[in-house]
Amino acid sequence: MILKSKRGLILILSSPSGAGKTTLAKKIERSDRNFKISVSYTTRTPRTNEVDGVDYNFITIKKFQELASQDKFLEQAKVFGNYYATLKGPIEDNLAKGIDYLFDIDWQGTEQVKKIMPSDIVSVFILPPSINDLESRLKKRDEKNKELINQRMKMAKDEIKHWKDYKYIVVNKDVENCFEQITKIIKIERELRSTFNQIN
Repeated sequence: MILKSKRGLILILSSPSGAGKTTLAKKIERSDRNFKISVSYTTRTPRTNEVDGVDYNFITIKKFQELASQDKFLEQAKVFGNYYATLKGPIEDNLAKGIDYLFDIDWQGTEQVKKIMPSDIVSVFILPPSINDLESRLKKRDEKNKELINQRMKMAKDEIKHWKDYKYIVVNKDVENCFEQITKIIKIERELRSTFNQIN
């Protein structure tokens, strides 16, 4: 039996806006040193509390189109008139070194990654306890634009329809409990990959 070196996995967290996936992603990164958070590229304007290179890589539409034309992105999407994408090269290099990646992306991005790296992904969809709870969370954020909240709610209802395309479903009623459930999922998936490497 030859023990192969462990390849990293891609943990994908998806949810409607306001369901807590970004908070959970940061908790996982802090608690598990083997995870790197994939920092997306976007053409949207930074929010007041966001840092370039940490929350997102903020770039111009021209630069985005240039990278896209060179097939540099693993996945990309257009949301509310802004473009978002993940750079492919660093992901492929680090997975080969055994580093795990954490993706905070929507169902469209998940489908794109699934086509390119089907055996590498572990997909988790995070649901809010209820639609009313989700709306309350969005109103508490700094999104004071009522029209934008309505747009996000409409989009959320569409996104929730895609929960069945994910391997795992977790309801975020309590952040700590949700975090524990995702931690268990990560442990199971790592054990499965270690077993597979040993028997192949």
